[in-house]
Amino acid sequence: MASPRIRRLKLDHETLIRRFAGSSVIRITGTAGLPPEMYQFQYQLKGIYVNPAGEILERDTHVLEVQLSLDYPRRAPQCRMLTPVFHPNFDDASVCIGDFWAASEGLDDLIIRIGRMIVYQEYNTKSPLNGLAAKWTTQNAHLLPIDARPIAPPLMRKEQEPHSTTAGSASMTAPSAEVRIASELSPPDVDPWSGKIVIGSEN
Repeated sequence: MASPRIRRLKLDHETLIRRFAGSSVIRITGTAGLPPEMYQFQYQLKGIYVNPAGEILERDTHVLEVQLSLDYPRRAPQCRMLTPVFHPNFDDASVCIGDFWAASEGLDDLIIRIGRMIVYQEYNTKSPLNGLAAKWTTQNAHLLPIDARPIAPPLMRKEQEPHSTTAGSASMTAPSAEVRIASELSPPDVDPWSGKIVIGSEN
């Protein structure tokens, strides 16, 4: 009989395949193990990074690596970006997911949340991994989110029900908020980033 961990790994894999089938923004690009204990995901979303010259540039493709330890799901997945991201809750070695990980959460939900973080629909500036990005985020909250598209429509609808328009606006003006959900502050046909950062090629 399979152990609880193996059953969870199988369930995660089946759920990921089903949830992201046909997705235009999230793809599973690699796995290791049977059932998988390591994944690579590719996001087709607008995010930002800093080049060696110190310029903030946009990029549209991001790659995430996820490793599931022997203590998973009691221990959170180990997540790190293989492509650069400028964000308060990302550094070169890891993605901070402590604000929302629980053993009862599905791996698919976590992958969606990280996508929302990449585009600044969600961020935490109170306990950042990248202090410079946290400062930039606080000073440029009016530009966020960078990409307002739904990452996973069914989940987004469910998550947004408790957040009224007023609450969303307050999150952008209250620096002490733990986790802040960026509101779309510009009309859908206006790109608030036009002319505000340099658009560069992906590395």
